[in-house]
Amino acid sequence: MKFQVSKLVAATLMGGAIATAIAAGSPPRFYNIIEGSPLDFSGKEESPAVKSFKQTGINPYNTDAAKIAEGESLYSTACSGCHGHHAEGKLGPGLADDYWTYPANATDPGLFSSIYGGLQGMMGPQSGHLSQDEILVIISWIRSV
Repeated sequence: MKFQVSKLVAATLMGGAIATAIAAGSPPRFYNIIEGSPLDFSGKEESPAVKSFKQTGINPYNTDAAKIAEGESLYSTACSGCHGHHAEGKLGPGLADDYWTYPANATDPGLFSSIYGGLQGMMGPQSGHLSQDEILVIISWIRSV
């Protein structure tokens, strides 16, 4: 139990640190939400949207209807098996409400870090399955529901 509480405290602190960095106007930092280690982006292609996101912490696709629709399709393929077809939750937690198991996921950089780097339990890193741009597209759909 002590180990689980420590991880929850660490995840809460990481969420606060990400939100503080964004509010202060500095680029967000992308960390493994569980371990706290920086995410490794070496050798990964970065679209202009990903580069902008890494500087601002703002997902440029959140207001793009075409990207949101694309995100629904990608989500259906990559995420719905665990999180439900409408993000209502299934084996994995629901993503369509305002409760986050990991508070960092309330921010787009936090949710990006969780998807890219993985979480505790069955949510493994998706960095080998989805491009960084696809992760942003999926986040745009999640934020729309």
